Amino acid sequence: MLTPGQFQTVFSKPVRYSSQHFTILISPTTLDNDSTSKNRLGLAIAKKRVKLAVQRNRMKRLVRESFRLNQHKLPAIDMVVMVKSGIDQLDNTQINKQLEKIWRKIIQRHKN
Repeated sequence: MLTPGQFQTVFSKPVRYSSQHFTILISPTTLDNDSTSKNRLGLAIAKKRVKLAVQRNRMKRLVRESFRLNQHKLPAIDMVVMVKSGIDQLDNTQINKQLEKIWRKIIQRHKN
């Protein structure tokens, strides 16, 4: 997702999924069915939560990669990923495990 309006639609009526270090807000996608990708990802990684830019960029990279690997399993949704304090202390495998758990929850709850 790119524009503030796209983020605002997710923030207005979200379904919330959380883990120890992540909060993911999702809402049904506002895209038409002709679009090539059915899922959209937005990242809201606050400087207040992750102080160093290098760590914020690492979080973004890890979330994007995990989303890329799992997007074909996910329902047609827009999502905003937010992080909680202390996530910069985790290593990449711990972060990926938490993301995998949340993807599984989303897939389970949105089966048709």
